This record gives sequence, C-alpha cells and structure tokens, in this order.
Amino acid sequence: MIRTRTPDTASQSKAMIAPGVVQKFKYIPVLFSDDSLTKKASLNAIAACLDYAARLLVTFLTTPLLVAGLGDFYFGVWQMLLRLVGYVSPASGRPTQALKMVLANQQSSTDYDKKRRYVGSALAVWAMFLPLTLVLGGLLTWFVPRWVKSPAGYFGHVRLAAALLVVNLAVATLVALPQSVLEGENRAYKRMGLSALLTLLGGGFIWLVLHLKMGIVGVAGATLATTLMTGLFFLQVARTYAPWFGIAMPDFQAARQFLNLSWWFLGWNLIMNLMMASDVVLLGLLDSVGAVTDYSLSKMAPETVITIVAIVAFGIAPGLGSIIGSGSLQRAARVRGEIMSLTWLIVTTLGFTVLLWNRAFIRLWVGAEHYVGTVPSLLIILVIMQFVLIRNDGNFIDLTLRLRHKVLMGGFSVTISLIAAAVLVGYFRLGIVGLSIGLLFGRSILTFGYPMLVGRHLEISLSSQLRAALRPFLVTMLLFTFASALDSFSSAGRMVFRPGWFGLALAVGITSVSSACLAFYIGLSHRQRSSILQRISYVLAIGTR
Repeated sequence: MIRTRTPDTASQSKAMIAPGVVQKFKYIPVLFSDDSLTKKASLNAIAACLDYAARLLVTFLTTPLLVAGLGDFYFGVWQMLLRLVGYVSPASGRPTQALKMVLANQQSSTDYDKKRRYVGSALAVWAMFLPLTLVLGGLLTWFVPRWVKSPAGYFGHVRLAAALLVVNLAVATLVALPQSVLEGENRAYKRMGLSALLTLLGGGFIWLVLHLKMGIVGVAGATLATTLMTGLFFLQVARTYAPWFGIAMPDFQAARQFLNLSWWFLGWNLIMNLMMASDVVLLGLLDSVGAVTDYSLSKMAPETVITIVAIVAFGIAPGLGSIIGSGSLQRAARVRGEIMSLTWLIVTTLGFTVLLWNRAFIRLWVGAEHYVGTVPSLLIILVIMQFVLIRNDGNFIDLTLRLRHKVLMGGFSVTISLIAAAVLVGYFRLGIVGLSIGLLFGRSILTFGYPMLVGRHLEISLSSQLRAALRPFLVTMLLFTFASALDSFSSAGRMVFRPGWFGLALAVGITSVSSACLAFYIGLSHRQRSSILQRISYVLAIGTR
C-alpha cells in the first residue's frame, strides 16, 4: 500500500537525518510491503552472488598464474600496490557512495529532475577532487618502488604499474555513477548475469597478458581495460532500467550540501581502506614482501566471508534505507536483527570450515609452504569476523545519512589499530600474530561503539544488544577452538587425511552443512531461528510466483 507521509511521521523521521542534509534532501516516503522489499533484496543478492561467484572463480584460477607468472616478489608487490592505491581512493571524494545512499533514502520520490541534479552534483564532486587524486597518485607512483624495497632495476615496471592503477582509480569513480544509481534505486539486480560475464572476461585479460609475459604492467593494464568495459555496460543498463537517469546542472546550495555529505563518506572510505589494506602494507613495510605473499594466500579463503556477507547486507541496504527514511523504527530494528543473526551464522559456519580445511586447500592450490599456521589462521578469522559485524552496523548508519560520529569514532579506532599492530610487528617481531592482535584490539572500539550509535537511532540499549550476543559468541569460540585443535593435530602428523580436490570439496560441503546446522540450533534463540526461517520461506515463496 502506498501512502504519503503525514506531518507527524515526517517530524519523527526527520530526526533520523543530519540537520544540515534534510533541508536539501527531502523525500516522499512509501511504506513498501515486505513482499516488494524482500523480492528486490533477494534478486539483488542473487545478482551479486553471480558476480561474486565469477570473481571467486577468476581469483581462484588467476592467483596461481599470478604467483607463477610474476614470481613471489612481483606478486607481493602487486598485493601491496592494490592496497596502497586503495589509500588514494578517498581523494576521489567518494561521490558515488553519497549518491547511492541519498537515492536509497529517497527511493520513492518521483522528482526525477532533482535526482538528475544529484547525479550532476556527484559528477561535480568527482571533477573537484580529480586533481587531488592525480597529485597523490603521482606521489605514490614515484615513491612506491622504495616503499616496497624494489631493486633499482625494477623501478620502472613498478612505477608504470602503479600509474595505471591510479588512472584506473580515477576512471572507476566516474564509471561507477550509473551503477550507484541502479543500487540506490534498488534495481541492481537488472544487471544479473551479464556483469558476471564481464568479470570472467577480465580474468581472460589477465591470463592473456601473463601468457604474453607482459608482467605486472600488463596485469595493471588488464585491470584498467576491465573497468572501462564494466562502466560502459552499467551505463547502458542504467539508461534502460532507470529511465530518468541523466545529468542536470545542480544549483550552488544543492552541490554544497552534496559535497558536505561526500566529505563524510570520503572520511569513511579512507577508514575502510585503512581497515582492509593496512595489514598487508604493515607486513610489507615492517616484515617482508615474502610474509605478504604467504599472508595474502592464507587469507584468500577467509576473505570470502567478507564478500558473502556484504552480498547479503548490500542487497538489503536500499530497501532498509527506505524503511529508515519512512521513520519506521520497529521495522528497521527487526530487519537489522535479521541481518546480524544471518551474518553471525554465515561467518561462524565459514570460519569453522576454513579453519578446518584451509591447510589442505593451500597445499593443493599453491603449495603447503605458503600456509601460515594454526594460530595465525585463527586470529585472521577472528579479525575478519569482527570486521564483518562492524561493517554491518556501519552500513546501517550510512543509510541514516548521519555519519559524523561514525567517522570520528572509526578514525580513532584505526589509529589505535595501526599503532598497536606496528609496535607488535615492528618492535616485538610477532609477524602475523602481532598484526592480528593489534587489529583486534584497536577495532574493539567499534565493536562496542557502533552498536551504541545504532541503538540511539533504534532506541535499543547497548546492554540488551550485548546480552543477545553472548550466546552466539560462546558458540563461535567453542567451534573455532575445536577446529583449531584438529588443525594442530593435522600439522603434527597425527591425521593422515590428505584429500585431493574432489575429496576436499566433499569434506568442505559436509563440514559447512553440519556446522551450519549446529550453529543454527545451538547459537540462535528460538525467536531468531523462527525469524530467519520465516524470511527464507518468504523468499522461496516469492521465487515460485
């Protein structure tokens, strides 16, 4: 049922949005039915799953090629370049993230001219920040060979690869505008399947340049070519399924308000890049490039957790944004609870499975010498799990368009994380173990801080959230300890099961299903289980219509 907002409802929901933003970003809410939101969220998730499956397949197939084709040194350099260029990405202004969240919050508005002005504002912010992106990228390109401790004869190749990645960064922000429009309008599922084919094509480009022995420069060029093709594809999809899509000249005040919002998203993007990339950079600078290679390979399987959970969370985000925009606190709290319960279930299941079988996977994939060990693997999983839960609440706060406290708290947490990790890695020489402990310690600020911010919006106390999390936490620790003990026995030669690819796939499947059932019935309350089952049945019912 569609209803216009009454003045009382408008006053209530206006408090959910930053005072400086609400005057410019007005909207007409629609109280979408659960059918509509669930259907779109499901389709978005399916489309994202297809894309992720394609990326996972490409990563799985190309990583051994990259290790063999580039060698340990250049592969480690490539991993560091990706992270270092990620540090420059906030210099783009992050207008696409602001555009997505504003459109999600105002999804029901039919003022298409205003939406086109939002696109124009995003384009203007990109143009304003482009010189800064190029300057910082130029500095990175010049100094990066020394940062990665490259031999003098390799300086040219490293610099050219870095330059191509900087250009790719500038282009990626521009070509992401139509994709942000689709996601903000809750129509991301319209690219279903075709964008996955582009990902596979990008993997083909990487194989081709490695086959032609074009080295790290060729891999960077293949990345840029894939970005350009993807941008052209999303432009066509946006024109087809968002007919209003276009660019209109924004007025000065609207552009200024959009710029202010973009600044906060810029700050958050910088924090996210520090969270996601600082581990590799710290290891490379304070330990060795070889440690980066082993760490990156051992972390590859656990990192799938981040993407799988992001698929679920981002698929729901636009619909959740419309609920927040309508001021329906109870519905928003219920959806957030479902997201957190499902997130915990996915992370615990996959974490347990990875801890149990990552050693065998690394042995078959790139060689057992690249596995980092039981304790480092456990700490890596805990860092990833903590990050995923933090990111969920961070996405929720984004949808309220009130980012100030979130960004400031995140900046403080990242600073503490980097200092602690740097001391443990550089001074105490604890390597991956010290890195993980430092990150866990610093991010604990957000583990408690972000639920407090979300609780203020939803009128939920932190104590009640902690009580609800105690049981899942204990079950996670029990399962992870058991998996780590089995892995230790395996490393000591007490277990002789060394599966091939088929045996590993079968073992992973059995482990995933059994651990998921165990976590579902032991770790979740009856109400949480009923909520998840009801949502799953609802999705299945929609799919049969």
